[in-house]
Amino acid sequence: MSAKRVLVVDDSPFMRKIISDLIAQDVSFKVAGTASNGQEAIEQVRLLAPDAITLDVEMPTMNGIEALQKIREEHSTPVIMLSSLTEVGRQETISALENGAFDFVCKPSPHGGNQDIHQVGQMLHEKLHAAIQSEERRQRLNQLEAERAERQALAAQQMAAAVENEQIHNAKEELEKHRIEKRTDKPSFSPLSKKQTEPRSLPKKKSLDKAAQKANIELHRPETPSRSSPQADGVEKKRASAPSLQSKRPQQSPLESTPNGNRAEHPPHTVSTGMKATALHDLVAVGTSTGGPRALKTLLSDLPGDLEAPVVIVQHMPPNFTRSLAQRLNTYSKLEVKEAEDGDVLKKGCAYLAPGGQHMRVVKDHKGQYQIALNRDEPCSGHRPSVDRLFESLLPLKQLKLHLVLLTGMGSDGAKMMKTLYDQGVHSTFIESEETCVVYGMPRAAMELGCVTHAIPIHEMAGQVVQAIHNG
Repeated sequence: MSAKRVLVVDDSPFMRKIISDLIAQDVSFKVAGTASNGQEAIEQVRLLAPDAITLDVEMPTMNGIEALQKIREEHSTPVIMLSSLTEVGRQETISALENGAFDFVCKPSPHGGNQDIHQVGQMLHEKLHAAIQSEERRQRLNQLEAERAERQALAAQQMAAAVENEQIHNAKEELEKHRIEKRTDKPSFSPLSKKQTEPRSLPKKKSLDKAAQKANIELHRPETPSRSSPQADGVEKKRASAPSLQSKRPQQSPLESTPNGNRAEHPPHTVSTGMKATALHDLVAVGTSTGGPRALKTLLSDLPGDLEAPVVIVQHMPPNFTRSLAQRLNTYSKLEVKEAEDGDVLKKGCAYLAPGGQHMRVVKDHKGQYQIALNRDEPCSGHRPSVDRLFESLLPLKQLKLHLVLLTGMGSDGAKMMKTLYDQGVHSTFIESEETCVVYGMPRAAMELGCVTHAIPIHEMAGQVVQAIHNG
């Protein structure tokens, strides 16, 4: 297989060299070309048609955001943003993710040494692989959808032709029937001829014989009930009124079955009435990674401000970037969205985003209130914050109706503990369906474990979550 071609865009010659060398360390890639600003990048994309692009956020002439928007208007080429750690750089990176960038990588620090550069290289390779695979998967899905639409159109044409042919056949039969009847049946009246104006005499014996013969044939013709006859209607009504064995079987969705074929039992949740925590009956917990900022924007924008539950979120992202993301999401959402702090008391209509570099858990304090607890324990499967760690903290909270959500993301973080909670009888589990995922990794892992009750596209997610809360 030939190496995938990458365009490197950065205004710094030194950084272009560093990034190009890092890319070249993986034989799966080769640098197709470089550009020093956004305008050059647009021209190079048209000329080189690369498989992926690394794009600096802050550049002169045309910055990365403007270049990204113009590139995405013409091409579906995946873009990895290269971000600085400045406040402006973080905000611009979040904006780039909302505008279609696949993901981002923090630039290596000039004073970070070889270790820092090596880590950036590993992350860059991982995200380039994921970005190109995601684009190839998107193209395959589009091709399958086009083929399906073509088959449906062909089937519709064939059906229309069959209906038309049947109509023509029926019309011909009807015409032939009238023609035969016209030939065989003597009309009661005919135009008066000269002879018919004369007084009519009694019918001749021969005519009487023919009439009697015809009457005798009609009398002895066997009767066969047609579909529209009363007899046929009676039969059909009896069939319709007969009980159907299939209709008596309980309906069960395949997504609601455990791997051994049995439906997971959901025990009733009760809430004690003597403490402040009784105000909370439901909790929504969300996990996501690559493609998450866009998915979260859609989800949180669609949730109502009077949501009868708090929302706790883990998005794989470095420290400080989560604060910028929370601020950005808060401008779109009717909920109050904030970066979580240790000790935050959960409230309905609020969303809490785990800070980068820290695990987030939900705990119940001595007053019966549900709070955020943060820690810097070791990464879980390479992630901190970790979705599995968040979901794990929900296991003892049996008084709450839990609604778990896994959105787009690489890997399988969150799937294992979703399965554990599902087997325990969690109220509902949601995954983002493949057609809207940037990366169908975390949702697919949950689906393969058989712990999903709802698999739906991101634009329908909020409505389904609200319905699950109200139906509880």
